[in-house]
Parts: sequence; C-alpha cells; structure tokens
Amino acid sequence: MEKLRSQNWFGKTGKDGFIYRAWMKNQGIPDDMFDGRPVIGICNTWSELTPCNAHFRDLAESVKKGVYEAGGYPVEFPVMSLGETLIKPTAMLYRNLASMDVEESIRANPIDGVVLLCGCDKTTPSLIMGACSVDIPTLVISGGPMLKGHWRGKDIGTSDVWRFAEAFKLGEINEKQLVEAEGCMARTQGHCAVMGTASTMATMVEALGLSLPNNAAIPAADVRRKVISQLSGRRIVEMVKEDLTLSKILTREAFENAIMINAAIGGSTNFVIHLLAIAGRIGIELNIEDFDKFSHNIPLIANIQPSGVHFMEDLYYAGGLPAVIKELKSVLHNDALTVNGRSIGANSEDAEVFSRDIVGTMEEPFKENSGIAVVRGNLAPNGAVIKPSAATPALMIHRGKAVVFETIEDYHARIDDPNLEVDENSVLVLKNVGPKGYPGMAEVGNMGIPKKLLEKGVHDLVRISDGRMSGTGFGTVVLHVSPEAAAGGNLALVQNGDIISLNVPERTLHLEVSDEELAERRKNWQAIDLNISRGYVNLYINHVEQAHLGADMDFLKGKSGSVVTRDSH
Repeated sequence: MEKLRSQNWFGKTGKDGFIYRAWMKNQGIPDDMFDGRPVIGICNTWSELTPCNAHFRDLAESVKKGVYEAGGYPVEFPVMSLGETLIKPTAMLYRNLASMDVEESIRANPIDGVVLLCGCDKTTPSLIMGACSVDIPTLVISGGPMLKGHWRGKDIGTSDVWRFAEAFKLGEINEKQLVEAEGCMARTQGHCAVMGTASTMATMVEALGLSLPNNAAIPAADVRRKVISQLSGRRIVEMVKEDLTLSKILTREAFENAIMINAAIGGSTNFVIHLLAIAGRIGIELNIEDFDKFSHNIPLIANIQPSGVHFMEDLYYAGGLPAVIKELKSVLHNDALTVNGRSIGANSEDAEVFSRDIVGTMEEPFKENSGIAVVRGNLAPNGAVIKPSAATPALMIHRGKAVVFETIEDYHARIDDPNLEVDENSVLVLKNVGPKGYPGMAEVGNMGIPKKLLEKGVHDLVRISDGRMSGTGFGTVVLHVSPEAAAGGNLALVQNGDIISLNVPERTLHLEVSDEELAERRKNWQAIDLNISRGYVNLYINHVEQAHLGADMDFLKGKSGSVVTRDSH
C-alpha cells in the first residue's frame, strides 16, 4: 500500500500536524485513529427534504461499524442532497452542482477512500461524477426501494401516480380517495418501488461494478440493507490497501455491461444522460449511439414496472440483479472487475432464479423490444431517445400532425381545453424544456393526454420534447431531442399542423417541412429569454452541454486527480 493521502494531514509533525489532529480530537477521537490507518469518508446525502434518503443516518452507522472492524477510521460528511419530489424547478438543474460539491469535498479533505450513500434519482449520478473526477477508491451503497404499497386490494407504486392522475381527471376517483392512496403508496422508507430512475441508478451502480452484489434491489426496510452497508464498510478499507480506484473498475467494458443490463431490466431513459456524464468524468469514450448498439438485441428479462408488472422488492426475492446478470452471461463482458475484487461474472455464477414470472431468460423474455432506441432525423440531428418496452407497439411507426406547446406553461394552460385541435393521431410537441430552456431539463416529456381524448378511451399519443421524463413513466415518448429548442434546434421551428413521422424500427424522426421553409422560419426565431443573469443557474445555462453529451458542464469533463491542497497554517 502506498502512502495514504490522509497522512499528508495527520502524519505531519510540528504545528501543522498539531492543528490537524487537535481539532479532530474534540470529537473524542483517540490518538491511534491517526496512526496511519485508512481514513474512509462516508459521503452522505441524508436530508429530510430528500424523503428517499431520510434513512441514511442508520446506513452510515452500519458503514462505520464495518470500517472500524476492518481497521479503518470513518468520517461522515454531508454534501448537497437532491430531493426529486420537492426541488424546483428540477433536481436535474443541480446535479452538476452537487457533483462539484462531492469532488471538492473529497479532494480537499484527508480521505483515502470514500463510500457514497445515494438513493434518490440525481444523488447517485452526482456523487459518482464527483468521485470520478478525484479517482480514489470508491464504493457505492444505494438506499434501496420502498416496499410496494397496497390500496384497496391492489399493489401500487410510483408508476400508478400517472394512472391516478388520469383517473382523477376523468372523475373515476375523488380527492379523498387520492389522498388515501398517498398514504398507502409511500408506506416505508426508500426510493420508488418500481424500476424508476432511482432503481435504474442502483442497478447501474451494480452493473458498473461499483457496489457489492445485490445492492440494487434489497428493500430499504429490509435489515439486509444494513448488512450490506456494514460489509461495504469493511470492503472499502481493503480497497484502499489494494489501491483499487474508480478508473480501474470503470472501463469501457463496464459501461457496455451497464447498457446491456439496463436494457434487460427496462431501465429509465434518464440512464442515458447520467451514464454519458459519468463516462465524460472518468475519461471513457461513450456516445449516444452506444446505447442503441449495445441494447439492440437485449430483450426485457426483468418483469418490473413500468415496462413489466412487478416491483423491485419482488426482483430481490426472485434472485436480485445477480440472477438477471447470470441470464446475460452470453453477451456480457464477464471478466469486468468489481469493487469486491471479483469479476461481475464470478459474482453471479452462483445466483439462482426463484420466480420465472419475474426473471425471464434470453430465450423466453417478457418482451422482445427493450433497451433504449436512438432516433435521428432533421428534428433531432444529434439524436433523441425512446424506451420501446414502455411504449405502445402500434405507435412505434406513426405519422401525424403536430400539436405544439411552446413552453410548459403553455402546455398546462391548453392541454385540457375542449377546443384544442387534437385527436388520437396527433403528435404532442413540447419545446423549451431542455438543459438550457427550462433550465435543467425537467421530467415533463411524458405529457398527460388531453381530457377529451381520455374520455374517448385514448391513453397514449406520440409525444416529443427536448426534456426528460420520470423513469416511473410510460408511453410512446420521444425525449432528449438534441439540439434543444432553446439552443436553436429545429424543434424550435415546429408549428401546429406540421407532419411528423416516427419510425422506431428504422430509428428515424422526421419533420416533413422543407429545408427552405425551415430556413425562412429561422429568420423569425428568437431564443427564449429566461432573464437569469447571476449565480449558479447563470453558470449552468452558459456551460451546460446538450443532452446527447450528458448535460454536464463543459469545464467539468475529465478527472483531475486527488491533488492535496497546500497547508494553510
């Protein structure tokens, strides 16, 4: 083991060493904690404003036990916590800011290895992005999904929010019943119980090799979540001794594995934008086409909502992610290294499937169409994404007239107007909800269906935007259109009545308007004025990259290493 980073602080003699150690000792720390043992940072996104992560204090205590058992010294520290359900205008706006918080907190402090405690959607990519930029031994623990809810004899989860919304709009349930369902759905600690973005991120972590096996699916309320946290505390100390850094695990093969596993579990479209950002930080070449290429022949193996019917806890009881990974061994890079020092193939070789209703096979999957499809055309020259497993098969090839909403406010004002010119063949188009335009690229792409169509029994339309959608959502929704409208992409030029053709099998998205006409329209186009001239949001707008690049800030690409700052005493 090379000299520990922490010894540049605690190993010093004279005044500097005195100051570094003395102030730590006011917490009751004995001398031998500074004798050269690994210092393990526990990066905690606990917050009462982030309900998904509100149980992380307990998990941190379990990690500390493991660190002590392995001969390390644990130090817990907070970073910005992003609560998907509360933060306005969108948690995605602050993902890059949180990553900066993580990066600088690690680099500036006497930390030899770090455990990342993350759960809610953006906390996972932001913590990993920040840690990648420093590249020290790192292990991730997810908070775990909440147990599935029960309401009036039915199992429910976050995907039912969209169904409840439609039912309420149609008068099928009333306000009292809606409030009753609230208390029945989120009945335990943890993040969304379905394969939303939080569960997708937990799966991504395990697929990349950044967590111990089974991290992805253990429910938050299950005591085994504490057990894996304690075991992770033990393991991170050994990783420091082995100098097993992030860059040794996050190889090109690891990213390809993550894409294939994401396809097999029906993961969120948000996976694309976060994995691209992580790759950019660690220095791995990854592009949007890779998501189509490596998921193209992977069917849906995990029967989990919203692409399937079951919940994350069911996946755990059926064998967990290792069971899914074992089914994919014929296509995965099985030698890819993971944090426990073993390969991803070795970690799953003893996995068993306890329910074929939940974990299928490559030969007998639940759906043939899975993964992320990347469509291109004059409407999305740099690409857009769609999730076939959550879409309506009959709409995968579609041609219809555009119904255009210039902003999210415009959408809310008109979507249920009885006079809105829309029918079951229409294509809903929402502009100015991309990285710069919202700003932050909010989860509004899965626009609700107009009430007058719901009343006719229409529950899906082709919907197109430069924004994102919740991983819990579903429908024939084209997202992440790049370039976005606010950056002058052709999406900004679409008008009501324009014909748009979508052909997912051929991977095309085309606006049937001539180049000459688009050039004329562009003469009158003006970028949306957000009237933001200061602070982080201004920095974000001026430096955020487009969706097909991961929506990171241009100046944050690439790792800069764990530089030790100069002594300041």
